[in-house]
Amino acid sequence: MRYFAISADDDTLTGLRLAGIEGAVATAKRDVLALIESSRADETIAVLLITEPCYELCRDTIDTLKLSAMRPLISIIPPATGSWGDTGSITRLIREAIGVKI
Repeated sequence: MRYFAISADDDTLTGLRLAGIEGAVATAKRDVLALIESSRADETIAVLLITEPCYELCRDTIDTLKLSAMRPLISIIPPATGSWGDTGSITRLIREAIGVKI
């Protein structure tokens, strides 16, 4: 089983490649969705890392997959420029689900 990363910038992907994680750069929604589908079709990919900018492009699809798909495990990571805050975090999911700010 292996990791695969989908990043919106080359710097993040370069850092992940130095750690031995393969990946691809995608800046358009259709490209991100295509990479997600190809990752799901590849049974050797166990963990899919997606940077926050890519997550923002396909939020609904990724949230649905995170809650329903058994494989791959999807994790949202900050880009090389730093995190955007609590985007994709459990705090945001709780706030959206019950309307309480914590």
